[in-house]
Amino acid sequence: MKKIIAFSFLLVAGITANAQLKHVVADKIIATVADKIILKSDIDNKIYDIKRSSTEQLPDNVDCLLLEQAIALKALVAQAEKDSIPVSDDAVESDLDKRIQYFISIYGSKEMMERIIGKTVFQIKEEFRPMIRENRLAEGEREKIWGNIRITPEEVTDYYNKIPKDSLHFYESEVEVGQVVIFPKPNREVETYVIDQLKDYKEQVESGAKTFDALARLYSDDPGTKQDGGLIEINRNEKSIDPTFLAKAFGLKDGQISGVFKSRFGYHIIQMVSKRGDDATVRHILKIPQVSSIEINQTMQFLDSIRTLLVDGKMKFGEAVDKYSEDENNKFTGGLIANNNFSTNLTYDELDKDLLFLMDTLKVGHYSKPVEFTDYRGKKGVRIVYLISKTEPHRENLRDDYDKIAAKALEEKKNEALDKWFHERVTDFYISIDPEYQKCAEMDKWVKSSSTAGK
Repeated sequence: MKKIIAFSFLLVAGITANAQLKHVVADKIIATVADKIILKSDIDNKIYDIKRSSTEQLPDNVDCLLLEQAIALKALVAQAEKDSIPVSDDAVESDLDKRIQYFISIYGSKEMMERIIGKTVFQIKEEFRPMIRENRLAEGEREKIWGNIRITPEEVTDYYNKIPKDSLHFYESEVEVGQVVIFPKPNREVETYVIDQLKDYKEQVESGAKTFDALARLYSDDPGTKQDGGLIEINRNEKSIDPTFLAKAFGLKDGQISGVFKSRFGYHIIQMVSKRGDDATVRHILKIPQVSSIEINQTMQFLDSIRTLLVDGKMKFGEAVDKYSEDENNKFTGGLIANNNFSTNLTYDELDKDLLFLMDTLKVGHYSKPVEFTDYRGKKGVRIVYLISKTEPHRENLRDDYDKIAAKALEEKKNEALDKWFHERVTDFYISIDPEYQKCAEMDKWVKSSSTAGK
């Protein structure tokens, strides 16, 4: 069961990037844990999503493995509720926001994500909110079970020595990279020109000379909605949408076009297509004022002065990030760039091409000179890059990878404690399993518990 528990929270507790509408029509309850049910569609949909997101061959008993993981999760949730483990709404919302941002990074834009999944951000969150809350409860109960489990250096060495030499992991070169980012501000004349353009687009639509759809396809700077004529589905409660955009949109009547306004992305006009309570369909045209070489050079000079302070030791990197960096994605990691798994240890294929070029010349502990780059939105910026650490490709060993090996040894120790908890407490729960799944070897322990629970 140890392998199952170790694997369970990677699949059962996650929301896959391919999560869409339910794929399975026929459904039934295949297991009950206390007052919690597990549906056949829960398992089938997870298998469907795993197959879509991975090219690896799944084991023949994947449905049995996933069901055991689901039962284990429900047991932890049931115990967490008995123990009154606290889970705040803010914590759940934060987890949902992180997952949404992860999906957006995969699909390229919020609009593309919504188009592929077939739901708005608000609808996605509402669908997965109960699952996220259960995950939080299960995590809280696990932390209680683990208590103050620690790992000693002797245990780390013993764990490492048990690994067959030909099974030691081979690590690619990894880097930790930080950056201070500033986006040059366009001059007022360029902004005025963009505002006048949008005013003209509005007049053309209102006069009947052009349709909003056609103008958005021709002139919008939003690549995520341009091909659809600027069409976007929004919800009044979505926190991922610029609040100014939401306020302007929901202040419109059907068919009405807003005045020109500014968001954190640029300047917009919006046309309300239809509104249904807190949901609305709108079209918008985004124009991003372009910066000239003058603004870019001014920003590079300013960042060069910041670099001098960093190199001379008169300012710490974290201080520079807090005071000056405009990269919202890296603010919460102290300026360090993170991958989709929120790790700041990056392989070379996880770096953008501009960063990859810098890695050839930048030494550990050094700061690059200010360099121009273009972000995922097509916005021009200037940044200082800080190479914090770098590892060479190597076979796993205690000298170079002690922390990673210690983490795996601690994980094994925690899984053993969790396995012991299930073994001792499994009969505390009423568990019912559909006869079709009782044939699974993984169900033996749970089936036996169902016959003794409550005695």
